[in-house]
Amino acid sequence: METLKTKQQTQRVKLIFNPGSGANDESPLQIMAVVKEMQARQLIPELYLIEPDCNLKEVVDEAISQGIELFVVCGGDGTVSSVTKALYGSAATLGIVPTGTQNNVALSLGIPTDLAAAVAILSDGQRLKIDLGLVICNGVSTPFIELCSVGLFSMLFPSGDDIQHGNITRIGDFLGILTTAPPSEIHLFLDDNQEISELGHAALISNMPYVGRNYQVGAPDAYHDGLLDVMFFADLSKLDLIAYILTGVGTDNPEDPRIMHYQVREIVIDTEPAMAVMADDISLGEGSVRIKVQPQALSVMVGATASHEGQ
Repeated sequence: METLKTKQQTQRVKLIFNPGSGANDESPLQIMAVVKEMQARQLIPELYLIEPDCNLKEVVDEAISQGIELFVVCGGDGTVSSVTKALYGSAATLGIVPTGTQNNVALSLGIPTDLAAAVAILSDGQRLKIDLGLVICNGVSTPFIELCSVGLFSMLFPSGDDIQHGNITRIGDFLGILTTAPPSEIHLFLDDNQEISELGHAALISNMPYVGRNYQVGAPDAYHDGLLDVMFFADLSKLDLIAYILTGVGTDNPEDPRIMHYQVREIVIDTEPAMAVMADDISLGEGSVRIKVQPQALSVMVGATASHEGQ
């Protein structure tokens, strides 16, 4: 690990801000507060406001060609995921100022939701190389930083996310999917040659210790242990799954013993009939998927409470 700066020298930073994260009416104040805190720390932000259908890959590549090495995301997990995809394969460093709803990635990496404290990490925190996941589905490879889901959770996410952001008109869509979605025969092929086949509704593959509504599903160092955490929801009904979502994991509630846990470097999942697949919040269609860990694939500025073991 290392600090990104060794002296109080000015540094150009690409600040990627999502005005749609969190409470929209707070966005102007958040931008001003973040810019002020960055300037106080000799970080010179070049602001980019995310718009629908923008090409973040082009934005990132152009900034890298101009010599920018630090990309700061001001938004939620979806924005962090989008910028992560754009940074994948580069030597640039990701910084996070969390302003979203769940902020699982920031929570996992020890980054506080207080704007000033989060900005302080950009200059005083540690640069850590973390793992990413890679999903190959329908011939397309997609990196993810938080979570890959196969099955019911992937189907429910679009309407559930809209409801969470205040669009209650999607409740009917959510309930319709929940009512009609059939189970599939889910086949897991683990990297230790173990095979599991069960009738079920969902499997989750996590790179971060926290997912969903800040539920802890992995060890504190899950993002740089060289493994992915697999949760297979075999034999659970749809009502059981909804109860699981509402009661949470890592709380005082005991976990349902029917949930199977595995740690893998690589896993292949086949479903019959084919089930929906998502990488973070991006739909990848349906079908067989191969998911594998990409060790130390991204440099990130992390907080003091993040697990740094092995670095």
